[in-house]
Amino acid sequence: MKNIIHAIIFGFKEILTWNTMKYALISGTIISAIWIGVGVLFWDNLIALSSHILGWIPFSMVRSNGAWMLSTFLWLQLILLTFALIFVFAGNLILRVVSKEKYSAFSLWVALGSTLFWSAVWFVKGDYIYQEFLKLLTWLPFETIEKGIAFLIGFYIIYNAIIVSMVFVASLFSEPLLIAVEKKYFKESEVKRDNLFSSVGYTLKDSLIFLALSIVAFPLLFIPVVNIFTQIALWLWLIKDTMGYDALTLTSSKVTKEKLKEHRLALWSISFVTVLFNFIPVLNLFGPFFGEISMFHYFKNRE
Repeated sequence: MKNIIHAIIFGFKEILTWNTMKYALISGTIISAIWIGVGVLFWDNLIALSSHILGWIPFSMVRSNGAWMLSTFLWLQLILLTFALIFVFAGNLILRVVSKEKYSAFSLWVALGSTLFWSAVWFVKGDYIYQEFLKLLTWLPFETIEKGIAFLIGFYIIYNAIIVSMVFVASLFSEPLLIAVEKKYFKESEVKRDNLFSSVGYTLKDSLIFLALSIVAFPLLFIPVVNIFTQIALWLWLIKDTMGYDALTLTSSKVTKEKLKEHRLALWSISFVTVLFNFIPVLNLFGPFFGEISMFHYFKNRE
């Protein structure tokens, strides 16, 4: 357990370095722009599909889960708005106080602080906000509710696409990233993956399985509380399976199912912390890189 905690702490420290942040920021910006562009181009089709799915779900369930989704959407928007306002009104002051080298790391702390603040508000007033949205959805006609929830489902699909794509990109660039980490902390050895295509193929296979499981589990997303655990379970499986394999291929000459099972506690623990990044806008771009680095560090210390 001590090695697991040490690996997690190491992962947090390392994602605040510029070498890691450039991977997350550059890839995150490109991936987000691509999927937002796809969403804009095919938005009508996405809404039509979402509306069709909603037609099969009882109105009471749509209304109840719709109130939860609206509450969550408002929480996300307030985090992003707070983050943006801080830099709009205090950007010049921040640049004077914080050096350019630490500016990116400071931005992450601002995002985390915004998240913690609004999470505390929702912890205290979450039930009240949910009930108010439930009242609103009770007054609105079904067609209006259906379109509103379809919009949120479309947003959810695009957000999930960004997360899965970031996992794929982090896996693709894990070797150069972890080579840099290796040189800083493990100078006596060398990182080298025997077969890059094998790792990419494994990640692609996991991504397709995740997509299939998400489609099968989609109805569960309309059951309050169950939907949260369902989403966490799906993300957990994808991250644990993909990044565990990545880290092991870079630290061991032979990757076996038995070896992965032997370290399942560490893989599940680090994956769970990585999943928490997905609930925080902006920080979700750094989650996959945190997972890769933490699992790599764990396996290196177990050699």
